[in-house]
Amino acid sequence: MKNILIINAGQQFAHSGGRYNETVTAHTKAFFERFDDTEIKTTHIDKGYDPEEEVQKFVWADYIIYHTPMWWFQVPNGFKKYIDVVFTVGHKNGIYHSDGRSSKNPEINYGTGGMLQGRKYMVTTSWNAPKTAFTLPGEFFKETSVDDGPLFGFHRMNAFAALEKLESFHFHDVEKNADLERDISEYEKHLEKVFGTDYTYSSVLQPNATINNL
Repeated sequence: MKNILIINAGQQFAHSGGRYNETVTAHTKAFFERFDDTEIKTTHIDKGYDPEEEVQKFVWADYIIYHTPMWWFQVPNGFKKYIDVVFTVGHKNGIYHSDGRSSKNPEINYGTGGMLQGRKYMVTTSWNAPKTAFTLPGEFFKETSVDDGPLFGFHRMNAFAALEKLESFHFHDVEKNADLERDISEYEKHLEKVFGTDYTYSSVLQPNATINNL
């Protein structure tokens, strides 16, 4: 039995309605629902959550899958608050017990006090920025990838809890030049690749997973 926790960090704010990440979340859930040996739990941060229950979901899960938009090159304010609150409640309660150092030698072993060993996570992000903004010389992100740039701290946060990183997936240019059917197809191929050692696959697109706009 594989336990999957899917966290939807999309939220309503200003011109954002959160529907893009609702669609991605729906496809992720449909992907795993094909398999009999899988149990799925979801959290939609914008709809509210109980911090203690969220901690227990992290402890329960074999895989945590985060879906988040990127606002001003960071995760949304609601998602950041979720992390602050839930991970703090998880101190000595399943997520981490300390920063890993000892008073005898405080210079080493920082970040080794996580309690979620054996669990893995994957993140998707959605951007107005095109992929070329990260890859072309002279463009805005100076040839720095999403994972090594804007998400660097996010990945270290997960490592602090002892979670193992799986390959990310990033949706680009979702406001001006979105092709959601194409992007979702590529995303589900990504899921097949990432989870290919654990599952046998059938069709890619699911008839019960609808495609919505932003």
